[in-house]
Amino acid sequence: MKIGIFGGTYNPPHLGHMAAAKAAIETLHLDKLLLIPDRIPPHKELPENPVSNQDRLAMTRIMGDRLDCPDVVEVSDIEMHRTGKSYTSDTLEQLRQVYPTDELWLMMGTDMFLTLHQWHEPEVIVRHAGILTFGRNHDDTIELFDRQSAFLEESYGADVNVTVIDLPGLVEVSSTQLRQALANGGGREYLDPSIYGYILRKGLYGTYADMKKLSLPDLRAVSYSMIYSKRVPHVQGTEWEAAELAKRWGADVMDARKAAILHDCTKYWSLAKQLSKCAEYGILLDRVEQKTLPLLHSKTAAAVAERMFGMPQDICQAICWHTTGKADMTLLEKILYMADYAEPHRSWSEEAHGLAMQDLDAGVLLGLENTIKFTRAQGRQVHYRTIEARDWLRSQGVKLPDEP
Repeated sequence: MKIGIFGGTYNPPHLGHMAAAKAAIETLHLDKLLLIPDRIPPHKELPENPVSNQDRLAMTRIMGDRLDCPDVVEVSDIEMHRTGKSYTSDTLEQLRQVYPTDELWLMMGTDMFLTLHQWHEPEVIVRHAGILTFGRNHDDTIELFDRQSAFLEESYGADVNVTVIDLPGLVEVSSTQLRQALANGGGREYLDPSIYGYILRKGLYGTYADMKKLSLPDLRAVSYSMIYSKRVPHVQGTEWEAAELAKRWGADVMDARKAAILHDCTKYWSLAKQLSKCAEYGILLDRVEQKTLPLLHSKTAAAVAERMFGMPQDICQAICWHTTGKADMTLLEKILYMADYAEPHRSWSEEAHGLAMQDLDAGVLLGLENTIKFTRAQGRQVHYRTIEARDWLRSQGVKLPDEP
């Protein structure tokens, strides 16, 4: 197995780190890439009022998730558990015990490679791992890398396996510059939106954002930081669909967008956390909800929308009912229910979207009927609110297009 090792302070992880990681995976055809945030970097001093190790680890995990290679990328906290400085030689010694016969590749930037002989126990490093370094500009010449490779081989009496990846478009920003930019209200252009959202949500690096007065881009970033990357396209699609339906049926487009952005913000909480938060927020649950994880996130997301983001009741109620629906839904509640059901990434989107643009109630009825069929086919109990929502629309004379 070919394993890449990409260590760093990740304070914070930025687009340059992500571009380098993707290039390494593709160029070396890595079977595994380990992202390893260090505890105490040996080559630099941590800034004053440093971000906690837990936050750096959390941001590294977000970066790993956003690389969209779940079978390859893994975040390791191996250095977080060691005391003292996080020497790469010690990490490689540990990893070699776990991967005794695998091919290890240590990833680093140009400056790090050209000063590798000054690191702690460089002979241990080159014995255990090949070196993958990144050329970023015209000064990073092959001749320069070749001279350093030859020097390392001569100094440590071993073949030094060096591979150079040319990344002329690599984002070049120092962590210090980025932290300063963040403290001054900038820097988001260097960050994945989810990592920027995490920084805002936690108030890191001198940032301050009132969660109840976020701009729409910042609301998106914070919301995306609370879910896995695989869910982001669905949230984006739901926002688009909600905006289209709001424009078509005369609802407030901004309210529809906000409801869609936040509707799944607690989607990945565990059952235990969902139940704990429901108890904390005073949310009453019926027997079906208590044991059905997919139903709980709408309740907790509505509570978070109100408590954390200061959303008005009409938006919170739309979020609350977007999974089950209910009898006599408001216009915004119908729009979010339909947007969640008909967003463009759904295989049935074209039919559902087309119907909802012609007749919103018929579109909602289609979603309810199909949800009931699907849930029963899986042998699960349909929530009574969904039945009531379907029956209420039927009582108002709403029909599907193929019904007489």
